[in-house]
Amino acid sequence: MSPQDRLPLVEAMRTAIAASTAVLGTTSPNPPVGAVILDADGVVAGVGATQPPGGPHAEVMALREAGEKARGGCAVVTLEPCNHTGRTPPCVDALLTAGVAEVHYAVADPNPRAAGGADRLRAGDVEVSEGLLAEQVRRGPLRAWLHHARTGRPHVTWKYAATLDGRVAAADGTSRWISSPESRAEVHRLRGRADAIVVGRGTVLADDPELTARTPDGGLAPRQPLRVVVGAGDLPVAARVRNDAAQTLHLRTHEPRMVLAELAARGVVDVLLEGGPRLAGAFAAAGLIDRVLLYLAPGLLGAGPAALAEAGVGTIADTVRLQFEEVGRSGPDVRISAVPAP
Repeated sequence: MSPQDRLPLVEAMRTAIAASTAVLGTTSPNPPVGAVILDADGVVAGVGATQPPGGPHAEVMALREAGEKARGGCAVVTLEPCNHTGRTPPCVDALLTAGVAEVHYAVADPNPRAAGGADRLRAGDVEVSEGLLAEQVRRGPLRAWLHHARTGRPHVTWKYAATLDGRVAAADGTSRWISSPESRAEVHRLRGRADAIVVGRGTVLADDPELTARTPDGGLAPRQPLRVVVGAGDLPVAARVRNDAAQTLHLRTHEPRMVLAELAARGVVDVLLEGGPRLAGAFAAAGLIDRVLLYLAPGLLGAGPAALAEAGVGTIADTVRLQFEEVGRSGPDVRISAVPAP
């Protein structure tokens, strides 16, 4: 029987995924890992998630909760346990010291400095397997970090709301509110987990957004992303994006690669692109949109700006091809997640 077929392990990995999701946005530039320790009888003895930079990793947190129950037990982890010393010792050492008999992880660590944990565990007579609920982890809490580890640049999700005829605003420029309250609440949760929100200076001038993450009661969420405005001109002194609700970075460029390079240097892993059609078009033309997240509202405007401006497509053969990853509902809206086609 493979690890994927063993129900306790599958349920444990789902718990680990939930633990990692709960710390999304708090661990960058480290990965938001989740871990579960099962005792020798298969009972959950500890659950942990990566702490903010400098704090313990997920395995250590779960082992602390499990205590002696970890000996002879099993560790279920969303990412291969690390095998290097950074701000904290290797997680492999903690697992070996605790005496776990098995380790099952979802995806391998693509960072060559941290990889090799599985081999060291096997050398210590620990049973190891890879791939448990791997796709859920890759598309879930570790999506942005895995991309960043492989490419060296932040992962970019272009998020927008549009009507059924593809308009993001009416002919007079008004756009509040195209999407439903349920969709807007989802977006605030996304903002609370992102490292940065990026918009163009034109969006600031036209809409004066605050670009904060809000709780359901309208208050500020405990954690706020970095607000990034791109464009050469100055920002209005009274612009809401300049208030002290969150940190704001003004980059005087429209060049997407320069924007992402600056953000990568600041430890940003996960970017939410919320700019207007021109900025989205620039990122699309540069091939720097890693995921499209669309909230499609059941309405028609007939006129007004489209979601995407010039994107380097001159003929149908140049179409930026995507594949649907998930289609769901958000209140009355349809939520579509799509990624570049292979």
